[in-house]
Amino acid sequence: MDTRIGFGWDSHAFKAGIPLRIGGMTLEHPEGLAGHSDGDVLLHAITDALLGAIAAGDIGSFFPPGDPRWKDADSAIFLKLALEELQHAGYRIVNVDTTLVLTAPKIGPVAGEMRSRVADLLGVEVDQVSIKAKTPEGMNLDHVAQCHAVALVEQVTDPDELKSMSAVIESQKQLEDVVDDLLASVHGVPKKRGEPPVYDTEDIT
Repeated sequence: MDTRIGFGWDSHAFKAGIPLRIGGMTLEHPEGLAGHSDGDVLLHAITDALLGAIAAGDIGSFFPPGDPRWKDADSAIFLKLALEELQHAGYRIVNVDTTLVLTAPKIGPVAGEMRSRVADLLGVEVDQVSIKAKTPEGMNLDHVAQCHAVALVEQVTDPDELKSMSAVIESQKQLEDVVDDLLASVHGVPKKRGEPPVYDTEDIT
């Protein structure tokens, strides 16, 4: 069985006046994470780990920073795209291991719920997802949240075993159409059509 490992890392600064989104959840905290999207540092790192495992680029390859379509976007959109790429490449997730690095809030009390949420988004069992948290002692990074993620994936040899990781959205094209329609109605952003973005290693922030 062919297996691959992907690594992802992301970092966002805290900012007052916006909700804190980590792992697809909104956490109680006076500050959120600044970013062009919702700043979900955990989902961003996992997304890059999955894309990296199949050498498919990174978040910036598909969702260029500064594109108004992704302003305040739910980072679950990015994760779904990575799952589609993984499926199209003929791979599935074995397990995902992550480490959050932040001073506050405490992740321990919500780690179980967060694991369940991430497992649901990935379409895997809870025991295939690990979420750990550390504090950045001595690093002078108290106002920043970071996340490291590693994903192990394996090639699926039996076509019948390849199940869709996204029940509604069948391709990247349809994904972008759905997001276009959503942002056009919610934010008044004009629908945008054009050539696929050129590979860009710049972060989604």
